[in-house]
Amino acid sequence: MKVELFDFELPSDRIALHPAEPRDAARLLVVDPELGLSDRHVTDLVDILQAGDVLVVNDTKVLPAELTGVRLRGESRRKVSFNLHKRVDARTWRAFARPAKQLALFDRLELGNGGNDPLLATLVGKGETGEVTLEFDLAGAELDEAIKSHGAMPLPPYIGAKRDIEERDKLDYQTVYAAHDGAVAAPTAGLHFTKGLLQTLADKGVHLERVTLHVGAGTFLPMKVDDTDDHVMHAEWGIVEQAVVDRINAAKVAGRRIVAVGTTSLRLLESAARATGELQAFAGDTDIFITPGFRFRVVDMLMTNFHLPRSTLFMLVSAFSGFEVMRNAYAHAIERHYRFYSYGDSSLLFRAARR
Repeated sequence: MKVELFDFELPSDRIALHPAEPRDAARLLVVDPELGLSDRHVTDLVDILQAGDVLVVNDTKVLPAELTGVRLRGESRRKVSFNLHKRVDARTWRAFARPAKQLALFDRLELGNGGNDPLLATLVGKGETGEVTLEFDLAGAELDEAIKSHGAMPLPPYIGAKRDIEERDKLDYQTVYAAHDGAVAAPTAGLHFTKGLLQTLADKGVHLERVTLHVGAGTFLPMKVDDTDDHVMHAEWGIVEQAVVDRINAAKVAGRRIVAVGTTSLRLLESAARATGELQAFAGDTDIFITPGFRFRVVDMLMTNFHLPRSTLFMLVSAFSGFEVMRNAYAHAIERHYRFYSYGDSSLLFRAARR
């Protein structure tokens, strides 16, 4: 499909720079291909969801993966910055570098906040579009702790271009159920949940299941091709445990609805069902790219924020609820002043009926 089909105009004042307070006060556009659009709030999930529904969340935890420092080359010093986006092994990460043109293989890097204990690394790989591979002197849990100490929250560029990173972002850009370090971008639909809302949903009989997909910075990258057939997705690592699979499959057999919180949860569940058409345990990389025509096997409803024009995520929601349905929904959201992107409002999408 032509990428230009997924373009739309978004006024810059619709881009949210801070989340709603409290989190669950955000607006929620309910999109039902059969019944139309309904303007609600996230707290209304208590009325919309039914006892027995299964809410599937991504419990990845965002690392403060934006690192700044200097390139060391003889007596030369050059300021550089990196956004880590994918772990390769215990001591190696892929990253996007700025300015990448000033870097060469085997450059030594001194990263951190200017203290006496910098984080040291060597540039061991250099690819296209500013991507590099960094091998750190530290490894494993020790490296993770150093990244947390020296790094800043990697806010999306459409926020970072408008304001500086703030101390509150350490909490704002993390879900209340985050558990496993590894993401460099938040699963943003989950940012709307409070512990109180989750408890109220549990009291109603809505079941919570956890999967883990470590979101990469590739989610922010614009598509640079004219046709979706030419786009290559960045792979992300995820896991769906067997016990979770068993409970979700049992719920589906019982006719209960599977509600994915975020496109990351949906992409992981559908990846785990690709081999046989039924949900199975999964652990590994996924580069699934969902466009209109995709056959969904697992997810019945999707809670997700409003996405960028021409993005793979706008293509995904168009595949889920229908191309024209989502174009109309986004036009409605823009007209009604919904807040867009990572810190913005949310939507609850019903899957379009199969033809």
